Amino acid sequence: MKVLVTGGAGYIGSHVVRQLAEAGHDIVVFDNLSTGYRWAVTAGELVVADLADEDAIEAVFSKHRFEAVLHFAANIVVPESVTNPLKYYSNNTRNTLNLLKAVERHKIPSMVFSSTAAVYGMPEQTVLTEDLPLAPINPYGASKMMSERMIMDLAAASDLNYVILRYFNVAGANPEGRLGQATPEATHLIKVACECVTGQRQGMSVFGTDYDTRDGTCIRDYIHVEDLAKAHVMALDYMSGGGKSQVLNCGYGRGFTVQEVIDVVKLESGASFPVEQAGRRAGDPAALMADNTRIKDVLGWQPDYDDLNTIVRTALAWEAVWQKKKASK
Repeated sequence: MKVLVTGGAGYIGSHVVRQLAEAGHDIVVFDNLSTGYRWAVTAGELVVADLADEDAIEAVFSKHRFEAVLHFAANIVVPESVTNPLKYYSNNTRNTLNLLKAVERHKIPSMVFSSTAAVYGMPEQTVLTEDLPLAPINPYGASKMMSERMIMDLAAASDLNYVILRYFNVAGANPEGRLGQATPEATHLIKVACECVTGQRQGMSVFGTDYDTRDGTCIRDYIHVEDLAKAHVMALDYMSGGGKSQVLNCGYGRGFTVQEVIDVVKLESGASFPVEQAGRRAGDPAALMADNTRIKDVLGWQPDYDDLNTIVRTALAWEAVWQKKKASK
């Protein structure tokens, strides 16, 4: 298929682009390189432009006859969304609207959207199904929820089919070391811990040690980026085979505490680093895990890297590669 990938130079988008190319798809990446990199685009054509520029969007849609759009481009840092909400409603929500206008004009039949478990907010249960009411508690989650709704409403009014993938905690890197997370000032736990190992950070904090969990720290569901990327390729295959619109959780259905993750990073690296105990952050539920029954049933998706040690090992290996990349510039 001829596909457009917005945000394809970023962490998750670049892994998806590589898998799309391996599956034989013809790719155009649309990215403003605000948090992505040219070197991360390992296949297809790169168009450096912003989704705020509707003329640039129209130009790429007019030049190519796309059969599907995969939309990753977004800001994703929850604390920043609280202090700078309009940035998130501009880039995540308004720019999705700009993209959807072109999708409608050019009658694109299929769309895969990168969403988040943040749309669920703080539900009472710890294992989340896709049918839960959406109640985001921060502008990031709200901006993604609004985008989901726009996609659903356009699909209801047209022939567009979509697969919305709600990510849980994405981590790890390409096992061959070709790609990984290079996001500046990353806030993801495994990335932060790996940066402590390599000396990029002097230490880290654990926010809350008094939750009702195994060791008092929060439990989260960590999914390897390659397993997540595979879900996107399978979603395209599903829609091209006549599959109807779906919302699917992306996670393993089990979780690890913050302390367990830190312990595995120390074990796999053989390194120690300072870990400070800090108070709870507002809006942090004690435990969040995905019910992944639907993605397995609908797409036939099965993970290949469902192992915390493997996730951490690939993330650590990537940090060594990334350090060399930065040093060679």
